[in-house]
Amino acid sequence: MATEHRRSKRKRAHHAIQVANAITGQQVGHIGNLSIDGMLIISSRRLPEDALFQFNFVLPSGATTQPHQLEIGVHEQWCETANAPGQFWSGFRIIDISPEDYNVLYDWVMSPGGQFD
Repeated sequence: MATEHRRSKRKRAHHAIQVANAITGQQVGHIGNLSIDGMLIISSRRLPEDALFQFNFVLPSGATTQPHQLEIGVHEQWCETANAPGQFWSGFRIIDISPEDYNVLYDWVMSPGGQFD
């Protein structure tokens, strides 16, 4: 069994957080989990490998946060077929986020509930 080394704690999205391409407005998928430096997106199509995207989504309220729309720049790291037919999992590294959005994301990820290493 391979040992996984992550830089940051991840938090599961307990409700569907829809993600859109900020440039085209097209729905990309929904968040499976999120950390302060990356995210897992579940989509119905394979996303381009090694691509850069500008995503936006509304982060739901957490223990210390209110709902907040974030816009982030991401770099696709990997994509694989999910367990469910017709679904794909894609991993993204966050490469651009405003200081305000970073603080909101940090507070949400660190709020109680749904964290895993």
